[in-house]
Amino acid sequence: MSAMAEIRIAGAQLPVGRDIGANLTCVLRALDSAREADADVLLTPEGSLSGYTHLFDRRGAEEALGEVTARSAELGVALALGTCRYEADGLCYDELRFYDSTGTFLGYHAKILLTGTLSDPPRGEIEHFGVGQLRAYDLKGIRVGGLVCNDLWANPECTPQPDPHLTHTLAHLGARVIFHCVNGGRDASTMSQVVVRGFHESNLRMRARADGIFIATADSASPLDLGVSSPGGIVGPDGEWITRAPTQGEHLYVSTIRVP
Repeated sequence: MSAMAEIRIAGAQLPVGRDIGANLTCVLRALDSAREADADVLLTPEGSLSGYTHLFDRRGAEEALGEVTARSAELGVALALGTCRYEADGLCYDELRFYDSTGTFLGYHAKILLTGTLSDPPRGEIEHFGVGQLRAYDLKGIRVGGLVCNDLWANPECTPQPDPHLTHTLAHLGARVIFHCVNGGRDASTMSQVVVRGFHESNLRMRARADGIFIATADSASPLDLGVSSPGGIVGPDGEWITRAPTQGEHLYVSTIRVP
């Protein structure tokens, strides 16, 4: 029989806004809860610290990032942290940042399938963020990768570029677990709450099954009175949910997975 590695994943479905202080409070609260649940790693939504925008207080975001990573190291909980950040090249990136349980920075994935209109030229976040490259990292002895929101499903209504099937590429890079942070737009319409959420869920399940991988995913909980744009939880290599968060409100899911 092949050897198995275990990792206990916590995913936080958190309110995310432009108030960095409020975002910080939510992330720290999730870290404390993840530690209480004996989680090895905490996944947060897209832009969970900076807010989902390129127009944020850079100094405030850096200070908040330092506070979060220090608390993570103090608690011994690794991080897959969704936040936007300006890097040394002067560009802003929509990132999923990986830290191990000692607080050591492993690297980041920057969103590749930036959303935009289907006009020529396209308008939207595609105008404001830099694009990253796929990488895989070792976390607790397991090869993992990261994707940000539209990277996974290439929504045909807001993706000007072709779908490169990034889950498939990460699997070929050796990733057995993909961490996926989300901050999807939503409203109360049937299109948003049924059709779009169903599209997102189908992509999570089918792409996990296609490559025999685990996908841990977490969406923003904002606004709290509406259901999320994409369900949070962990999908197994068979395409079935291992654990799943409620579709509305702030929640933390925790589950241990065994990875060959």
